Amino acid sequence: MSRTVLKLFAWAIALSLIGLPIVGVLKGWFAQERWPIRNLQVEAEFNHVGAEQIRAATKNYLGTGFFAIKLEAVRAAVATLPWVERVEVRKRWPDTIEMRVLEQQPFARWGDKRLVGRSGTLFDAPGTEAIQGLPQLSGPDAQLAAVVEFYQKTLNTLSGSGLALAGVALSARGSWTLSLVDGSEILLGQRDIDAHLQRFLDVFPRLAAGRGTNAFARADLRYANGFAIRWLATASPSTPGATAPSDKSAVPAKPSATSQRST
Repeated sequence: MSRTVLKLFAWAIALSLIGLPIVGVLKGWFAQERWPIRNLQVEAEFNHVGAEQIRAATKNYLGTGFFAIKLEAVRAAVATLPWVERVEVRKRWPDTIEMRVLEQQPFARWGDKRLVGRSGTLFDAPGTEAIQGLPQLSGPDAQLAAVVEFYQKTLNTLSGSGLALAGVALSARGSWTLSLVDGSEILLGQRDIDAHLQRFLDVFPRLAAGRGTNAFARADLRYANGFAIRWLATASPSTPGATAPSDKSAVPAKPSATSQRST
């Protein structure tokens, strides 16, 4: 073996002896107890997730060496807490973990138990039944984005109409239903829903003015040339305090049109 090869071999061994300990420390292979993490600094809203919960989730990692601690494991431990949406974690020399915890911000209810977060994801957490004022959305989970988009679009469409939207529902067969704050429903069906809703909004103010009320139980817009309304009971003029039974009015789009259910 030549002298040059021997020198190269010696240099390789020397570099390995120097480099391996450094790599081992940085990778956490050695020094599990050296330079331990002693401090946890948390930035959070603390509305639904308490500081005690976060500290309890990370307690098994405190005391681990600065280079040995696995930040992904710390992040995952906190991310499993109820109401947590996202966790950001980083180390600060020599002994500190800095953490930022973002909580779920409910946008709407989904079905009976779950909520829709501001990021458009579904979540379930304790105490959600006490939250008031959220719109009620429902539909197949796979159609969540479509339902949220339709709700926001319909909210804009109803703006200024006097009809306050409480929620929307999409059936498994693709049929849309609107729920209003006063408890009434608007059945839109599956086809031409934008056109049918706009036709209803164009005509409804005149119908309500003619009856002296805009209180209805259900409006069925699933017709090709009109819609049908079931009005709520109103007081009879001839008998003060008495109520008349609710009635159903079929309203064609044009005077000569015949209302019929579209298929």
